[in-house]
Amino acid sequence: MPRLDNKIAIIAGASSGIGRAAALLFARQGARLVLSARRRGQLEELASDIRAAGGAAIAVPGDVSEEAHHKALVDAAQAEFGGLDIAFNNAGTTGPVGPLTGLSLAEWQNVVAVNLTSGFLAAKYQLPALEARGGGSLVFTSTFVGYTAGFPGLAAYAASKSGLVGLVQVLASEYGRKGIRVNALLPGATDTPMGREVANTPEARDFIAGLNAFKRIAAPEEIAQAALFLCSDASSFTTGTAMLVDGGVSINRV
Repeated sequence: MPRLDNKIAIIAGASSGIGRAAALLFARQGARLVLSARRRGQLEELASDIRAAGGAAIAVPGDVSEEAHHKALVDAAQAEFGGLDIAFNNAGTTGPVGPLTGLSLAEWQNVVAVNLTSGFLAAKYQLPALEARGGGSLVFTSTFVGYTAGFPGLAAYAASKSGLVGLVQVLASEYGRKGIRVNALLPGATDTPMGREVANTPEARDFIAGLNAFKRIAAPEEIAQAALFLCSDASSFTTGTAMLVDGGVSINRV
């Protein structure tokens, strides 16, 4: 399994789901962590659990749609641990589920702010910090929805998350010569609080599980393993990718 010994990492959306699983895994693999999420109590409990297990982690609660929070995360990484090597920008929201015509402008703008504009803000502050360390890895959580398959009722989610793939491609081409790798991670259906908002009945869970080749919903830890690969030196020649970890939903037709 790839190691992250003495690597300094920001993980956004760390209080639950994929972000929490990644934080626990990265800590076990030797990373020192700056953890971000809006839910202060859950975030501080996670940081405390990591420290109790012998790891290094601090909690910096905040909203990824706010520019000041991204500066605070990088400042905390530099002040507490001495720099930044990795950023896993995993925070996101599905927004309201339903027809596009039922969305208000404010609802649309909120989903775009959390899912896409936050990526711009993260990169704005993280890239100079990575460059100062001589390189590193920048990973954004996108989705297969709107990339390889449509999914009714998720127009804002699909549009905003797909935008991250374009951002990744441009940043990868701009920063490769500086030793910075930039990739998107595209999970399929995963058993997280956000995922359960969409698959909110047994019938919906069965339907969604049936869309992929494995006929099941992923555990957050499975997606965290893929994030570890992209954040570690094991992916040293991987940049500009949209890495599908979707159980084959993008190619499955039966």
